[in-house]
Amino acid sequence: METKYIFITGGVASSLGKGIISASLGKLLQARGYRITIQKFDPYINIDPGTLNPYEHGECYVTADGMETDLDLGHYERFTGIETTRDNSVTTGRIYLSVIERERRGDYLGKTIQVVPHITDEIKRRMLRLGDAFDFVITEIGGTIGDIESQPFLEAIRQLRWELGPQCALNVHLTYVPYLAAAGELKTKPTQTSVKQLQGLGIQPEVLVLRTEHDLSYDLRKKVAHFCNVNVDAVIQSQDLPSIYEVPVNMQRQGLDAIILKTMGIDPGTTPELGPWHDFLERRKRATEVIDIALVGKYDLQDAYKSILESLAHAGTYNNRKVKTHFINSEFLTRENIASQLQGMAGVVICPGFGQRGIEGKILAAEFTRENDIPTFGICLGMQMMVIEFARNVLGYKDATSRELAEGDHSTFVIDLMEEQKSVTQKGGTMRLGAYDCKLVKGSRTAEAYGGKTLIRERHRHRYEFNNEYLEEFEKGGMKCVGINPAASLVEIVEIPDKRWYIGTQFHPEYSSTVLHPHPLFMDFIRACIGK
Repeated sequence: METKYIFITGGVASSLGKGIISASLGKLLQARGYRITIQKFDPYINIDPGTLNPYEHGECYVTADGMETDLDLGHYERFTGIETTRDNSVTTGRIYLSVIERERRGDYLGKTIQVVPHITDEIKRRMLRLGDAFDFVITEIGGTIGDIESQPFLEAIRQLRWELGPQCALNVHLTYVPYLAAAGELKTKPTQTSVKQLQGLGIQPEVLVLRTEHDLSYDLRKKVAHFCNVNVDAVIQSQDLPSIYEVPVNMQRQGLDAIILKTMGIDPGTTPELGPWHDFLERRKRATEVIDIALVGKYDLQDAYKSILESLAHAGTYNNRKVKTHFINSEFLTRENIASQLQGMAGVVICPGFGQRGIEGKILAAEFTRENDIPTFGICLGMQMMVIEFARNVLGYKDATSRELAEGDHSTFVIDLMEEQKSVTQKGGTMRLGAYDCKLVKGSRTAEAYGGKTLIRERHRHRYEFNNEYLEEFEKGGMKCVGINPAASLVEIVEIPDKRWYIGTQFHPEYSSTVLHPHPLFMDFIRACIGK
């Protein structure tokens, strides 16, 4: 089958959920037996999101091959179970960098480099790069129609649709239908204007997805279809739902995947049942008993810990619980308030992050949960804070810290800069990134959580590591190093076996949890929290 390309664009407002629609469509086509992948093109000039503040852009998601990407790739993987790569995430910065590097090498033979054709050609090349291995490539364009920085991407789409033909290239446009409470009316004019802008760029959408808080009548959808040159059956509503995981079912109910297949000349055939997905949703609805989990971190923003939140939700569902997370800002944790802040929590996640702010609060949380035997999960920097706390309060190194947080040699650096990082000067894309092997100690709590496995592979994003000079002291003191990278002898996992559940991982297990395959560490953590 010749590869088909589906372009997802957005209008009216940002944050309407293009990533969820892309992931849902990918899931529906995948359920029909098609090989799919989803890529994201972001119009900002950063090379990748790795150096962006989470307040600016939310979580930085890391692919198995070590690319720092937009958080939407997390949605793609969680919904479909596919493994994305660096080719699934492209920014304006990467496009321009590639073109400029080629110009510097003389590849253009002295020609004047322009947005059209050189930038648009590079965008098209990236859009088509994944085609050979898949039946459908779904391409989400960040931002909204009318953004200046989005213009080259939209021009590239226009050209590709013309070059590939209507049977191989199609546009799904997501817009917003606002409700004016004072007038008691839903307004379609913003959608009409958005589509007209898209048409003015030479792109006629075949499918419209209307984001709304209220049910859209047939007459309203017919009006939109009439003004936007779209078949009324191809006007789909995406109403607010209790969970993002209900979106694929809602899209299937309205025939989104079938409409796209018909438009591209493919017989849709029988609608798949999505059995395991429905089972997950049913379990989620039945899981009404709440379990309270504290997230100790410094970014008071839901999207900053998106993958952790979703991983906890997956594990809660499969353990027949509804996880309620409580964000606790580590910057404001003190010895005087920590007991009240963590009161009633069944478990605590000490979150990842970078920099000095909020560090002492995380260390204080690690101490409190260790001493009170509260199930605790430390991730990346969170694991390092568990190590520092143990060194200070159990091993007696009162000046224990991380090289990231202190200068000179006056401190005990139980967390130190990785050897290969000592010569690194640039910030972007230079950390230890991507999936690495980890050998588990047989019989450890972590190995049991992984079902008795002794070799796992998880994704990393860090510069600093456990200092092996202190490994023997930690082991004797009761904190066991139960996960080691076999190639570099780096400590990847620590645990205290005497505690109910006290485990820290240098890697990010949240990147590997999906709807149908929740991560074993999160599953075991929630089980321990329920037991408490």
